[in-house]
Amino acid sequence: MRVGNFSLKTHLVTIQPRSFPQKGNDKLMEIKGGNPEMKTYVANPQNVERKWYVVDAEGQTLGRLATQVASILKGKHKPTYTPHVDTGDHVIIINAEKIHLTGNKLQNKKYYRHSGYVGGIKSNTAGELLNRHPERVIRSAVWGMIPHNRLGRQMIKKLKVYAGAEHPHQAQQPEMLELKF
Repeated sequence: MRVGNFSLKTHLVTIQPRSFPQKGNDKLMEIKGGNPEMKTYVANPQNVERKWYVVDAEGQTLGRLATQVASILKGKHKPTYTPHVDTGDHVIIINAEKIHLTGNKLQNKKYYRHSGYVGGIKSNTAGELLNRHPERVIRSAVWGMIPHNRLGRQMIKKLKVYAGAEHPHQAQQPEMLELKF
């Protein structure tokens, strides 16, 4: 076949079937990718055991706190973590009003909301929002780090944020959690 100044040659290629080694051979393990006796564990929502943790936000950096809290809400700290199942624990954050933001974020970072009407967009700086509703600053940071789907909406319900040092969840006997930075 001739196309312009170039000629294309067509070749017939025969594909030979690949032969796999017999069952007791080590090569079979490499090809299939693992031990056939081992099973993959998949968590069920009915079998998940949830714990309650308290995190003190006093003096913590917002983003660093939010990443670790999001990881606990997802359940990534557990050996039974399954991406499509909510295996996470409940997290209570206290002293949200004493969170720390680095750089000029208090003046420059903006939080937007919309009323649903034309021209109904409103904005607040992080400093203004921290003075009025410090819980929303932390909730917004954590929400940005979990999936934005039904599973994420289920995970964010396990987050409880309080501006002061008191919380009403003493009956759940939460453990104090020290975050690693």
